[in-house]
Amino acid sequence: MSERQDVQEILAQGGERFTDHLELLAAMSQDFAASGDIRKTLSKALMRITDYMDAEGGALFLLEDKGTVLRCTASVGPVDLMGLSLQAGEGIVGRCVQSNAAEIVRDVSKDPNFFSGADEKTGFRTRSLLCAPMMVRDEKIGAIEVVNKRSRDGLFDNTDLHLLQVLSSSAALALINARMAEALVEQERVRREMELAAEIQRSLLPGSKEPSFPVRGINIPARTVSGDFYDFFELPDGKVCFCLGDVSGKGMNAALLMAKTASLFRALGKTSPEPGMLLARINAEVCETATRGMFVTMVAGVYDPATGELVLSNAGHEPPLIHRGGGMFESIEAEAPPLGVMPLGPGEDFPETSFQLGKNTLYVFTDGVTEGYGKDGKPLEIEGLKSILAENDDIEMQDRLETVVDILYDPGKPLRDDITIMAIEGRIREEGQYRRESSYEGEQLLSFTFYSKPDQLKCVRMKVTEAVSACGCVGTTIQDFVIAVDEACQNIIRHAYQGKPDGKIILEIYLENGDIVVLLRDFANTVNPDLIRPRDLGDIRPGGLGTHLMREVMDEITFLPPPQDKGNLLRMKKRII
Repeated sequence: MSERQDVQEILAQGGERFTDHLELLAAMSQDFAASGDIRKTLSKALMRITDYMDAEGGALFLLEDKGTVLRCTASVGPVDLMGLSLQAGEGIVGRCVQSNAAEIVRDVSKDPNFFSGADEKTGFRTRSLLCAPMMVRDEKIGAIEVVNKRSRDGLFDNTDLHLLQVLSSSAALALINARMAEALVEQERVRREMELAAEIQRSLLPGSKEPSFPVRGINIPARTVSGDFYDFFELPDGKVCFCLGDVSGKGMNAALLMAKTASLFRALGKTSPEPGMLLARINAEVCETATRGMFVTMVAGVYDPATGELVLSNAGHEPPLIHRGGGMFESIEAEAPPLGVMPLGPGEDFPETSFQLGKNTLYVFTDGVTEGYGKDGKPLEIEGLKSILAENDDIEMQDRLETVVDILYDPGKPLRDDITIMAIEGRIREEGQYRRESSYEGEQLLSFTFYSKPDQLKCVRMKVTEAVSACGCVGTTIQDFVIAVDEACQNIIRHAYQGKPDGKIILEIYLENGDIVVLLRDFANTVNPDLIRPRDLGDIRPGGLGTHLMREVMDEITFLPPPQDKGNLLRMKKRII
């Protein structure tokens, strides 16, 4: 008999009884809508049904374990059946679910399918029962069972059977809706957590740098979170430490390993920036804690903008490309396995490659770039990447990287893999030629390039101290040198660059025929040396006495003609022998 026929049968009972049925259905629906706890609501619904049908007890069974087990999840009456498990086709309740037909059993002792285990264990006697399946369309959910009507003969009739079938159908629909609502809440929670994870990942990527900074990178996740990462930061001596990596696998596991590896790089790279040693230390941590089978391919390097030297170590990653102009590219193959595959021996580091970057550009990228598909539907591959980079060599580095990404990334289509690419642009500066033009043949004590940031001066003072100490100076002589160079650098930062943080400054110190010669080169607007005069010592205004200090310390201070008539070149000299 269908649910519609059941309702028609109930309607035939009379208006007052039908009104009672509607009130029960409404109360049950309100319970499901108001509660966030499905199991508590099922227990409450079963209690309403059992009381309404004047039964001694009731139980609600749900299919679990992929539909193989019927487990009692709600129980009402003198015997608690909570947790009782039956095989999906076992007992009267199992037969009811499998056949999708409500049943009335007036004498359970005569039914071979009756499961008597509960009665034998508790001493309760089940005489008769009703059982109706819970099903929505073709989805089997479980069944509701009530036992022993409290009437004189203790038997249920067909009217009771029709009513229970309607009530079980209503409970099944309410349960499906509650599960869907619960699933939506869970999906929203997961979505918010994934967005938070993605935000945390984005915070691990390096922030924006001044336009003159030699490293740039882009990361586009294929999903909310990414298994790719890159990072770079400036060391106190002006060198730049950088990395790019790709974690095996997808999803949250890869994202967590990505976060750990990126954090290890930034923490360890500031104290052990040598690429081979750095990768060895990260590898030890990843081998110790990574989930079985997961690994990280990674390139780490250190670039010195002052000399153009670049030291690189490749742990199983895509070969980086050196673009030497035109269509000439050189690849740097990996010489070691990925991180996390196997620990190294004591004192063993990853292999390093050292070369002069010159005015060329190094590109590091993940396989999401070379294995990605362009808007023409064809895979880009390594030759396609080379072609794009060569064709766009005359535009800014960031624009070059964005051109590659624009070809691979269509916001309307899902990505096959994360896209991550980074460039290190060689900047052997033309201003470096002033060494030869100045004809300094003496011993070079220091060559240091830095930017016009006040926090760089601490490193400048430290390096000047080391350089001057190396040629035998002690005590006040060292202090005088540090004061003079510090004042000169402050003047460049404050006045020449007017506080802008991206101004380049080159500091060189030579020992020549018993003289220490200091050269300070900047690239700000050229100044008129005749206008730079020390202020009258009688003027008690704050500041402006740095020039006096420098002239007191040094034997000679002059401005030399800057190379290519660009910027300023200050020479300070002091006799120490």
